[in-house]
Amino acid sequence: MGDVIEGQPMLVPTPRQVDDFIRSIPEGVEMDVRALRTALAVEHGAEVTCPVTTGYHSRTVAEAAIEDLERGMALSDIAPFWRVLDAKTPTTRKLSFGAEFVAAQRKREGLKP
Repeated sequence: MGDVIEGQPMLVPTPRQVDDFIRSIPEGVEMDVRALRTALAVEHGAEVTCPVTTGYHSRTVAEAAIEDLERGMALSDIAPFWRVLDAKTPTTRKLSFGAEFVAAQRKREGLKP
């Protein structure tokens, strides 16, 4: 599966692990999903992180963040998923709220589209 080699110790992350990691990315810093998976694996003593689960949970984090924003939470208090998701990330196309929010936040932080 992608860059996963059979027999490698694999982290199957929880939504909370993905959320916590995304929240740790500083403003103005971007990280692609592959780098996020590598960093999560290292952080939890694995060699790789499951790409499918990470994709699912990245979407869950994004959808939950938008729901929090709609309920009145401040932008600074939601998970900054736009630091990981960009126009090229397949997950971005699947978001219920569309890609425009992601693009606007990336532009606001000076990140490439």
